[in-house]
Amino acid sequence: MAKYSIGVDFGTQSGRAVLVEVGSGREIATAVKEYTHGVMDEFLPDGTTRLEDDWALQHPNDYLEVLELTIPKVLEESGVSADDVIGIGIDFTACTVLPIKADGTPLCMMDEFSDHPHSYVKLWKHHAAQDEANRLNEIAEERGEDFLQRYGGKISSEWMFPKVWQILNEAPEIYEAADQIVEATDWVISQMTGEIRRNSCTAGYKAIWHKQDGYPSKEFFKALDPRLENVVEDKLSNDIYSIGSKAGEVTEKAASLIGVNPGTAVAVANVDAHVSIPAVGITEPGKLLMIMGTSTCHVLLGEEEKIVPGMCGVVEDGVLPGFMGYEAGQSCVGDHFEWFIENCVPESYYEEARNKGVNIHALLTEKAGNLRVGESGLIALDWWNGNRSTLVDADLTGVLLGATLLTKPEEIYRALIEATAYGTRVIIEAFRNSGVPVDEVYACGGIAEKNTLMMQIYSDVLNTEIKISASSQTPALGSAMFGAVAAGEERGGYESIEDAAKEMGRVKDETYQPNADNVKVYDKLFAEYERLYDYFGRGENDVMKRLKDIKLHASK
Repeated sequence: MAKYSIGVDFGTQSGRAVLVEVGSGREIATAVKEYTHGVMDEFLPDGTTRLEDDWALQHPNDYLEVLELTIPKVLEESGVSADDVIGIGIDFTACTVLPIKADGTPLCMMDEFSDHPHSYVKLWKHHAAQDEANRLNEIAEERGEDFLQRYGGKISSEWMFPKVWQILNEAPEIYEAADQIVEATDWVISQMTGEIRRNSCTAGYKAIWHKQDGYPSKEFFKALDPRLENVVEDKLSNDIYSIGSKAGEVTEKAASLIGVNPGTAVAVANVDAHVSIPAVGITEPGKLLMIMGTSTCHVLLGEEEKIVPGMCGVVEDGVLPGFMGYEAGQSCVGDHFEWFIENCVPESYYEEARNKGVNIHALLTEKAGNLRVGESGLIALDWWNGNRSTLVDADLTGVLLGATLLTKPEEIYRALIEATAYGTRVIIEAFRNSGVPVDEVYACGGIAEKNTLMMQIYSDVLNTEIKISASSQTPALGSAMFGAVAAGEERGGYESIEDAAKEMGRVKDETYQPNADNVKVYDKLFAEYERLYDYFGRGENDVMKRLKDIKLHASK
């Protein structure tokens, strides 16, 4: 009898479950649940408590709704019995954190804290802890902390300790009330198994944990703030569980809510980008995967620990056991294009799209695809949401250069696409220049699957073939594979994630190949991008930060 595993992918706007046949990797059924509260970046759920700039919060109950609605739905639609489901795995955006009580109750779900912004989930793109990140980096550099270089020389405001420190600085009562501060991915696993098992992936990439050295020293945390001296013991944990291992089993209570059997194996939690690697069949170094969505994460396996400027991290066993896992990223990709259509496209274009029976993205893509490379005279910097790699600076902002009174929306749209491709090229060249080979490029996610123009532009800008994931739900497939590994061979699963990847991971037969003529023009445009990148991003002209400061004071 066939066995099945369920993967649940918690994204920025929604969560989705996919039911996968173990062995073939065939996706049997998929269900999606939009988050009830979405991304809260202006008000709390009460509708009156206003959030400051750069905040991005979520409600943890939205995650539970995803489990309770999507898992029963995929079972019902497929007709698969819960008796044949051997494992569950999940993945999450990261770093996405929340303060909880000892029994797992999120502080925001307690009456006394429901109107307090710091009691909610801080989403990955919560950038309001930039001041804390800046100070952390200054102190780490002054002290000569070794860990800094493993993260490209800077710790991001998106990560665990800047966010924890922001809570302590701005809401010490929330910090005091929290028995633990956890990654949302670990919290969701605990809601299924009854136990918190902090995963090695988020600990390594987002919380400065090292397999050999552990967390930074108490002396370092004390140097940040005397109140943080025991932050690991007080709010986190030294108990870290390796990805690819079993977190526990579904409890009776959870089983009654999500529709699987009690005792179903649950994998240690993971991150959406990293869990995608085995889903495209990558099990060896030199193959970079772009996970493309609202943002893009770049994940790569290596055999040695190398220091790469501006990378998000290098973590032993962080992606697959036995390898160094490298991560880099771009903070604004899909968000980039969404901003543009919501704010910069005239009604006449929407009317044309309606008449053609297509959405506005499809219309702009069609029009942009009719342009020759360089025809618009435009170039952009893709920093609408800051720069994650290689500058690690959330205070950077977007640039569009070359606009005239004749510039059309499709020309700007294409320039924004090209900007994200240039940003990826900067990242790949940083890896190669630091001795980390990038021999092949893969892509997954909705953009990679649907936008042929964008992927051709990437192939031309990078001057390389690009392979596309065969799955439209790559992270969820990867999570399901880890669920099958958690179940183990004795239950019909796998001994290792490598074994699962060999049987269940796959890419499409068709690939994108670079166009030689386009490559030549893009090399010229990329040279201009690099000049702007360095000029605005490396301190020669900090106008973006000065403008932010002026804006801050003007709004008070």
